[in-house]
Formats: sequence, C-alpha cells, structure tokens
Amino acid sequence: MNQLGDVRLHTWTLRLMALMAAETQDQLAWLGERELETKDVVEEVELLCRASEGLAERGAFEPEDLRNLRAIGRRLGEIDSTGRVGLWNNALDTDSVWGDVRLLARRFLVTSLGDWHQPLPRPVRPHTGDH
Repeated sequence: MNQLGDVRLHTWTLRLMALMAAETQDQLAWLGERELETKDVVEEVELLCRASEGLAERGAFEPEDLRNLRAIGRRLGEIDSTGRVGLWNNALDTDSVWGDVRLLARRFLVTSLGDWHQPLPRPVRPHTGDH
C-alpha cells in the first residue's frame, strides 16, 4: 500500500477505536437516528484489525498497538452469528462483548496516544437515495 493509504487506514483505525472506547451513552448519541447493523460494525473493526498487521510491518503501529488490536479482533471474532444480528444500538446495551471491546480499545488508545479520551469520528450521513 502507498504511504497515503497507510495514513488513511491509520487515521481511520484511531477514529474507530475512539468510537469503540467511548462510553455507551456517547456511542448511542453518535449513532443518533442511524440504524447501523451490528454485523457491519463487527466486520469494519475486524477488517481494520487485520489491516493493522500490514501497517505495523510498515511502522505505522508499534508492536504493543498491534497486540491490542489483535485482542480486539479476537474478542469480536467470538461473537457468533446470532450476536451479529440486529442494530448495534441494541447490542451495546445487551451484549457484554461491547464492554470488553470498550476496555480493549481504551487500552489501545492509551498505549498509542497516551489517553483514551479522543474525539469521536464525524458520523457518516445515512444514504437516503435522494440526490
């Protein structure tokens, strides 16, 4: 991957980890009226955790960062297919895995940035089909 692509992936990983680390009420506020499927969140985070392997090889993440991202990926990988069904806002309140991911994401951010309190990413506007 080129350097610009690495920077974008690195930045998106940090932003997504800030969202994963946030308090539940902040995650719910970030979601607002959006209906985000749990499986989509899991797949996005798992993808970035896998992409972090290459980023670490190219020096974008330190070995400790990579260990923390692997732990997040493993924990998400434990969610079975029924746990991936439904809206993420509902899963945040009912599935303990999200509390575990929150703690792991905080550890990653503390190691990587020195503090887990980071600005949340700008929400993506939902696609309405209207242009």
